[in-house]
Amino acid sequence: MSTTPGEPSGRTPGTTAGALLLCRARPESVGSAAHLLRERMLLTAAGAEWSVLVPEGRPWLDEAEPVDRVLTGWATALAVGAPWPVLALWWDGDHSGCTLASGFRRTVGYEWLANGTPVGEDEAMRTLAARLGLDPVLDMQSLEQLTEPDATADARTRLLGLLAVLTRAGLALPPGIVPGEPIGKLREAARVQPGAEQIEWPGWRAAVGAELDVVEGGSLGPWLRGPKARALAVAQLAAGLPLAVWGARRGSGGWTATGALLVIHGALGLAYDRLRTVD
Repeated sequence: MSTTPGEPSGRTPGTTAGALLLCRARPESVGSAAHLLRERMLLTAAGAEWSVLVPEGRPWLDEAEPVDRVLTGWATALAVGAPWPVLALWWDGDHSGCTLASGFRRTVGYEWLANGTPVGEDEAMRTLAARLGLDPVLDMQSLEQLTEPDATADARTRLLGLLAVLTRAGLALPPGIVPGEPIGKLREAARVQPGAEQIEWPGWRAAVGAELDVVEGGSLGPWLRGPKARALAVAQLAAGLPLAVWGARRGSGGWTATGALLVIHGALGLAYDRLRTVD
């Protein structure tokens, strides 16, 4: 049974709780988005096309927030506007689970009790496999095994089984970064990795720039900055100016407003493109 963001989860936070954020993107793409979370984390590569974020965990250690709810919020914030999915792994004394966020789509998750008993819905695993681009036959068979009763598998074993499936998709967690380990140990393992980056809140000015970088790196990027954006802005100006003049001569407030709106959008588009080019 997955938890909907904003709903109480009933988890008991504490020192046994921990989490990892797996992003299917390189660290240079993830870093800009991660700064916007305003949380201290360590970022390092986890394979050729994957990154892992190891959080400090203050929300559930100091503020008594359930770790699964915190991770659902973080994963959602990271994935919105990004062209890559985010898979959050979390655990506490009673449960372990995963939450997948991808763009603006509803998050999906799966949970296991501490003894490994599955309490999620099979459909969630199928959705997870589809959104991560996993093999619909081989990988799906492995994921389905994680949803079946197994007296020999506890919650940590279930998460390790999930990671084993992801290794076939290129995930390679650095040595020492293993679900279930204490946060301090996980952070030390991440800190010694080549190219590891400390993520901290950079301030509003840098954060706005970082957010724009994330948006421009997504599917809308070419229409916000660059040749396509300039062509669109010029087309809006070319259509808007005569339309506004024609509407004014005809005394049509609607056509005049439409033309003026196109002119404004075109002017702002050119100004934005020039401003970001100068920056």
